[in-house]
Amino acid sequence: MVSSEPRDPLHGKSIRPFTVGVEEEFVLVDPATGLPSLNNTIVAARSPDAALQLELSQCQVETCTPVCASIPELHRELRRARLSVTRAAARAGALALAVGVPIWGPATRCITDTPRYRLMAAHFGELAEQVICGCHVHVCVPDRDVAVQVSNHLRPWLPALLALTANSPITGGADTGYASWRHLLWARWPSAGPPPYLRSAAEYDDAVTKLAEEGHILDTAMVYWDVRLSSHLPTIEIRISDVPATVEETALFASLVRALVTTSVAAVHSGRPSDPVDLAHLRAACRRAARDGLSGPQFRTATAHSVPEQASIAHLLSHIRPALEQSGDYEFTRGTLAAVLRDGNGAVRQREALRIGGPTQVLKQMSRLTAEGCAATEDRQPA
Repeated sequence: MVSSEPRDPLHGKSIRPFTVGVEEEFVLVDPATGLPSLNNTIVAARSPDAALQLELSQCQVETCTPVCASIPELHRELRRARLSVTRAAARAGALALAVGVPIWGPATRCITDTPRYRLMAAHFGELAEQVICGCHVHVCVPDRDVAVQVSNHLRPWLPALLALTANSPITGGADTGYASWRHLLWARWPSAGPPPYLRSAAEYDDAVTKLAEEGHILDTAMVYWDVRLSSHLPTIEIRISDVPATVEETALFASLVRALVTTSVAAVHSGRPSDPVDLAHLRAACRRAARDGLSGPQFRTATAHSVPEQASIAHLLSHIRPALEQSGDYEFTRGTLAAVLRDGNGAVRQREALRIGGPTQVLKQMSRLTAEGCAATEDRQPA
């Protein structure tokens, strides 16, 4: 169980901050109607200054930062990437939106025409037609056995991270009743959701092999667990988040994740065991977080204790404060987190825009937030 009394797992030790990189997925839409724009190949071709990757749907693209040594460096790269994708979309007559699901749509039969995506569509049918946009944080953890133990330590915090970054309450022009509708759609994949509690890299590999043998995945890239090990890089990847509405929130999420990984590695090295939260309870907690986000009267943690949502987030910040202070990221993380709790995350802002002016206002609001601060790519500490 997660202790109610945060402890310092670093025990005064100095741990060099791990390198970090981020992927963000965006929906391409028509600027006038908000309908999905099926032109990701054109948008990617019109962004010579950043490598935009094609996603499963023709109305999606993905950015990927370089490997970064610090959160300020990562923040700069995120701003550059968002500026690039918004400009490339504009050149193609589209808007790039940082939303977890399209406000309208998606259009059917819009799978991107690549051999892998065609194979996925043939194998998984209508499941492959969904359009969902997430944010993936990669943190360098060279030892795979340690990385598996880190995953175990991260599992209880997944609901809090999801609640904080929820940004997909609206689709079809209406409120779904969930702060993160993306999470509900994503959970339909047989290899999605919280990772199982595993004891070693060998056990991790055995679980992935079984998924493949049973036809649940076509390759290791389809291991869609909320925390997973890279099959070709010395990294652990955290995938629980909707794509955040603003670049500031993405930098915040990356800072929280890197500090959680640092704290978890220290706990592994000190022999502190992780809480083996039951997978069914963890799935239920994530579903509750997807429903309530930051707007519910209570936030149910993975340990089955109901606590006020802001107390849960405060506990997370307290838990990782030593790692944040050691890396110099505490003031940025604390200040940005306070701003999100005060002003609302993407889900809160989408719903407020819908209340004020309907789907058209949501489109305008999310277009503004997606590009907010991205023109400021000067070398500075995020604030």
